[in-house]
Amino acid sequence: MSDVDVTWPKKRRDIHNHHMDSTIWDRFVFRDDDVVVATYGKAGTTWTQHIIGQLIFGGDPDVQIAKISPWVDLRIMPPNLLELLEAQQHRRIVKTHLPLDALTFSPKAKYVYLGRDGRDVVWSLYNHHASANQTWYDALNHTPGRVGPPIERPDPDIRRYFLTWLEKDGAPFWAFWENVASWWAARHLPNVKLVHFNDLKREPEAQIRAIADFLGCEIPEDRWPQILDHCSFDWMKAHAEQVTPLGGVIFEGGAQSFVHKGVNGRWRDVLTAEDVAAYERRALAELGPECAGWLAQGMLAQAEPA
Repeated sequence: MSDVDVTWPKKRRDIHNHHMDSTIWDRFVFRDDDVVVATYGKAGTTWTQHIIGQLIFGGDPDVQIAKISPWVDLRIMPPNLLELLEAQQHRRIVKTHLPLDALTFSPKAKYVYLGRDGRDVVWSLYNHHASANQTWYDALNHTPGRVGPPIERPDPDIRRYFLTWLEKDGAPFWAFWENVASWWAARHLPNVKLVHFNDLKREPEAQIRAIADFLGCEIPEDRWPQILDHCSFDWMKAHAEQVTPLGGVIFEGGAQSFVHKGVNGRWRDVLTAEDVAAYERRALAELGPECAGWLAQGMLAQAEPA
């Protein structure tokens, strides 16, 4: 597929809420080798940023990915964020939690989108929300420029929290289905790669090598053992302050509460059969069977014989 045959995505709207201000992408000056990590959230974002950092920096254990790879559309970032990014001399890695139609798109940059079953996303999101301390709430709710309602403390009942998220499409954060659908629709673009959390867990080496190939990272074979070790959950948990935003100061329990469990299926002991069916009906209606199947299981599970 040549570039002349491709219809590139266009930014068609802006999104504002307690977390986001998408207008910053109107001022972002791309470099051809930029890497953008995109997710709805709690789908392996930090893990993937760290993986890409390890690939770009050749397995350097001292890479401070939380310091060099910012969430660009987070509205409480430093006012000079774009100048700080412009000053970076290495290949840049940035992240976004926007749907594709709220993002300025570069035909040259590389985009890695992470998917994860929405039920697993919510369980991770709940830990994130419940672990947030007053500094987190003050920054999001009281930094000037917030559009829309503040974010409140989470419902102490995780099942009710999930059902509210499902009924109100992502509340109290942002819309879920449009985020997934927008990136799924772009999966055939030459500079977009979809990665599923489950696949990354099942076959980390194969998935990380595929990401390296996609990014054009030429890794000497003798560097792979170190890279793979540094990308393991155990290594990241042991070095949580290096990968956690602000070193974890916005969470009760610090960085260790941010790098939490990294497991799926915790919802199975909480949601009723009716809850599960409601989620699955919604996923099918919003995404269609192919995308809903990918979101639930990943590519590898779908490829396995029955």
